[in-house]
Amino acid sequence: MTGERLTTSATRAWSRPLLTALDRLEHWPGPDRLASAVRGAVRAVPLGPARDVLHGLPLGHPLHPLLVQVPVGAWLSAAVLDCLPGRGRQQQVLIGVGLVSAAPAALAGWADWAELPPGQARVGLVHAAANLTAVSLYAASLTARLRGRNASGRLLAAAGLAAVGVGGALGGHLSYRQAAGVNHAEAVPNIVPQDWTRIGAVADFPVGRPVRAELAGVDLVVVRESGGGIHALAGRCSHMAGPLFDGEVADGCVRCPWHGSVFRLTDGWNVRGPATAPQPAFECRTVDGHVEARLRRPHAGG
Repeated sequence: MTGERLTTSATRAWSRPLLTALDRLEHWPGPDRLASAVRGAVRAVPLGPARDVLHGLPLGHPLHPLLVQVPVGAWLSAAVLDCLPGRGRQQQVLIGVGLVSAAPAALAGWADWAELPPGQARVGLVHAAANLTAVSLYAASLTARLRGRNASGRLLAAAGLAAVGVGGALGGHLSYRQAAGVNHAEAVPNIVPQDWTRIGAVADFPVGRPVRAELAGVDLVVVRESGGGIHALAGRCSHMAGPLFDGEVADGCVRCPWHGSVFRLTDGWNVRGPATAPQPAFECRTVDGHVEARLRRPHAGG
């Protein structure tokens, strides 16, 4: 027990200042004006369907974490070779690969960042700054090496790798502490009952309007069609838990009012990002003037 107490105290001693600093960053409004300007610029870029690709919609999860593996792996490999004698050109190639591959990773990251709420956007700006510092240091390292200043090149690369580590730590904080990029509707199938459950009277659901209902404590968005058909999806958007029941219904889909993700009412399939995961969908039926719903399994889409 004494050893456990000592370990716990030592962990708190170094972890609390870091977590406290990140918590203060999340709640500090200082970067908000800059974030607003950058967000507007990113959203104004005419990417068209490529924006959904950058979000990772075809993959079903964000693309950015996948793309960053290439520059990080290349730079880490270069660091290993820097520790060995008789190497030179290989490191230059690896650093160059890292610099080139950092561009698409950054594009995907900025596309995702532009849809984050303020607390996440603040941390995201520092994350981007760390990564930009890393790119600058590696570019300087490559330049130094090409000019024959290998010692300076190694020092600059070591500093660049440290910046990559800071950026990676902040990216982990965004993903695992702040839940940026995760599926906010993933838990729904594990919460709701599998049996038919009454969610309201038919009269409670006006034709063509998204209406909030509740099933076992889970919000639903319910839409009744003019022909009598009734559709229900998990009511909180898989992207950032936006209220789909406050969204717009058009062309058989519901559009999230927060960031514009579009989901098909028949099966919850996400036809437009930034959401990369579909919405859990529910079967509906009417019994004695009331609507009953149950989770649709398996999820059909395409």
